[in-house]
Amino acid sequence: MTMKHGILFLTLVLAAACSENPTRRAAEQFISEYTTTFQELYYAASQASWLANTDISAAHDSLEVVANKAFAKFVGSKQVIQKMDSLLEKKSQLKPMQALQLNKIKLRAAHQPGTIPEVVDSLLAADTQQKSRLFGFDYVIRDKKGKAKIVTTNDIDRILVNATDMDERLAAWESSKEVGTVLKDGLENLQHLRNKVAREMGYSSFFALEVADYGLTADEMMTLMDNLVEDLQPLYTELYTWVRYKLAERYNQPVPEKLPAHWLPNRWGQNWPGIMDAVNLDALYEGKTAKWVNKTAEDYYVSIGFDTLNDNFWKRSSLYPVPEGSDRKKNNHASAWHLNLDQDYRSLMSVEPNHYWFGTSHHELGHIYYYIEYTNPQIPVLLRRGANRSYHEGIGDLMRVAAGQKAYLQHLGLLTEDVEIDEIQWLLNDALSNSSVVFIPFSAGTMSHFEHDLYEENLPKDQYNQRWWQYVEKYQGIVPPTPRGEEFCDAASKTHINNDPGQYYDYALSCVLKYQLHNYIARKILKQDPRNCNYYGDKKVGDFLKSIMRPGSSKDWRKVLKEKTGEDLSARAMLEYYQPLIDYLKKENEGRQN
Repeated sequence: MTMKHGILFLTLVLAAACSENPTRRAAEQFISEYTTTFQELYYAASQASWLANTDISAAHDSLEVVANKAFAKFVGSKQVIQKMDSLLEKKSQLKPMQALQLNKIKLRAAHQPGTIPEVVDSLLAADTQQKSRLFGFDYVIRDKKGKAKIVTTNDIDRILVNATDMDERLAAWESSKEVGTVLKDGLENLQHLRNKVAREMGYSSFFALEVADYGLTADEMMTLMDNLVEDLQPLYTELYTWVRYKLAERYNQPVPEKLPAHWLPNRWGQNWPGIMDAVNLDALYEGKTAKWVNKTAEDYYVSIGFDTLNDNFWKRSSLYPVPEGSDRKKNNHASAWHLNLDQDYRSLMSVEPNHYWFGTSHHELGHIYYYIEYTNPQIPVLLRRGANRSYHEGIGDLMRVAAGQKAYLQHLGLLTEDVEIDEIQWLLNDALSNSSVVFIPFSAGTMSHFEHDLYEENLPKDQYNQRWWQYVEKYQGIVPPTPRGEEFCDAASKTHINNDPGQYYDYALSCVLKYQLHNYIARKILKQDPRNCNYYGDKKVGDFLKSIMRPGSSKDWRKVLKEKTGEDLSARAMLEYYQPLIDYLKKENEGRQN
């Protein structure tokens, strides 16, 4: 028998084996039919949600509810659940790719189980109403004469980064929390409804349902979060001490034992930009336009081997702030969208020419290019996702780290080649400003523990604010400017608590992941210093990233990381990256009270 005939014979044998396996045949037919309807309804729901987020109105909210109800009715239908369960009972007879797709179908169904349709409908309506209240809220700051002025969240952020007048800072911070008071009842309703749908499908809580996508239990995820906080605590303690003294000097105040929340340049203390006077990165973008920011980000990806973005992206994305004087309101929280799990990908941003939006644009395009890579014939529609959710954030934040490297900024001409920069000060600014060192206590500590308690422990509404500040103080060392009673709901001022719930550990894991990937790229591919390297123009970097992106969720996330970097998930690379800073801060903080 020739090799050609042998291959043909083997193909026929395998085909016959498949045809003789009724379970595989049934799974193939079910998955195919499910996917066709799923993609159609998913697209309709995504388009309605896009409209509701880019042009906030009651009418658009209603359209979103209708589309989401149709989608939820299908993915959570009794027929889908019954058929899926019957096939998963015979998992050993299924192809691995079939089992993976059926598991994704199960997780989808668990969010909208058709066995309790009235609860699912209520949840969809409550979700939409909560988002509308959040993104349609008018933030108001009163001046010293009591005159009210409506401001944007960007306005508040600028005040918290730049202002030194303590009254102005306090007014801005308190304004940022007012939205929580109108969201508190809605959050309680969502807590109740989310737990109901999760428990209907056998999960202990909504939090446990979200964690299940990682193949972990709620307790295992919290152990992982606690380990990250513990591993990075020595570095955070040194940073925290240094910042207390630095800000006390800036504001001409006594050094506080705990950091008052309104002293920090971020509404939740999740990152601390602008503290380093020596590194004013926003000044680099003077004379640049918001469009330049986005096109520069695209060029970055193209230079390492990715394609240019399609016309649909540029025509249909909402990339810039709503023009002043317009009646239209939009969600100002940056996000990337894969509306039809095919070629309709878009981004929602409010880009301005500053360093935050420069990094954010590079980050969001990381999501977009992830979508593009796993949208290929080898990856079924149901597996067109990241290896896990943290991979999507990890890739995006990896590119934010890369975009902040001195060598890249010099390449763009934002920094001159002969500029003299104190490397330690640059590293210190990086640790404070980006989603890195100070972000871990917020993400792995405050947010993850609060949401765990909210759902796993059924945290009562009259304890929301007390529990929130308990964790803010415990993990971040931050206290409110004045006592915050239960008339407030400061946790709800964080977007993700409302419309991306039970998943904030994604960001903590992605934070660690990005340093692992960056360390590998810098040391193994570029042979450069991880603290000052330039990905631009290196196709080998693009090939490495594509090899992670292209499989989507068709491969186990642990295997992907081990195969690509030779390591399991670890904070080692992150600590190594900041080791010079640890040594510096220990000297700076000698004699100071930690």
